Amino acid sequence: MTTILTKRAATGTLVGLALGDALGFPTEFNDVPSILAKCGPWREMGLRTPAIVSDDTQMTLALGRGLRTAMDRGVLGPKRLERPLREEFVDWYQSPENNRAPGNTCLRACSLLKNEQLPWQEASQINSKGCGANMRVAPVGLVLGLSDEQRAGAAQLQSALTHGHPTALAASDLTARAVRLLLQGAEPGELVGLLRSYALVNRGQYHERWLGDLWTRGQDRTPGQFIARGWDECLAILDRLDDAVRTASPEEDPCLATGAGWIAEEALATGLLCFLQFPDEPLTALRRAACSSGDSDSIACLTGAFAGAHLGADAWPVEWADRIEYGSELVTLGALWDA
Repeated sequence: MTTILTKRAATGTLVGLALGDALGFPTEFNDVPSILAKCGPWREMGLRTPAIVSDDTQMTLALGRGLRTAMDRGVLGPKRLERPLREEFVDWYQSPENNRAPGNTCLRACSLLKNEQLPWQEASQINSKGCGANMRVAPVGLVLGLSDEQRAGAAQLQSALTHGHPTALAASDLTARAVRLLLQGAEPGELVGLLRSYALVNRGQYHERWLGDLWTRGQDRTPGQFIARGWDECLAILDRLDDAVRTASPEEDPCLATGAGWIAEEALATGLLCFLQFPDEPLTALRRAACSSGDSDSIACLTGAFAGAHLGADAWPVEWADRIEYGSELVTLGALWDA
């Protein structure tokens, strides 16, 4: 615990996520040659002033605020979490600052969540496994004092409010787990194996207390079959990641090894790949993630979250951290969970 508090891992995670987002936001939808032509050598990419972020950071903050509200009211449970999360997501949806190329899944789901009489399961986009749920889930990995069941349930519920596909649920769970493991001091070289073991243990576990009857919106005969589909896709991408960590060149576009990141499991794997290629060089890891041909802001925000959880707040230069949009709120939330 002393090590966790000393390195201020929660602050490092949130600031790293936003820095990656801000670095990758201008390169999203560009291929690598275009990025290099615009930004110069990838190892020298700089942060724009002001360091504007995308919906990835905005929704991370919405989730963080919702978690804080829920836990201020008592023991974390599905009903206690769902209400403030729903309110925060709708507030984000209606905000004039929601002008950062948000994903269609989040927009569709949040438009339905506005109807307070509608069960949230009816708003969930059951066929979407876009990365919009796991790019925002890091706060679930930062909160102290949760059981494994609470953390997994919260990670999957926050995904299910918008992205109901079982792979989106499993990838969000794994992303929060990765953040938690790194915050607790897990070695980067052990991380893929630890995540694979976690996925295998949880492969048949449908969190009915948190998800209710969400599974019935799919085409599966049982809740176990529903959630296993998601874990199986995540296990397959973890195998690809394990191979890529050993064989992929850091000088090449990481999306070539583990996918472009538009879908949940690929965003997780490619974000992890960039971190694992440079576990002690956080800015290099962010630059590699931002100079990629896929969903570069989401990939880089995940890379930043992993690097920040591993190295803590001091991983990020003050001259970068001080320029980030929403910086004071990110630091305030981080300090809450660091304390």
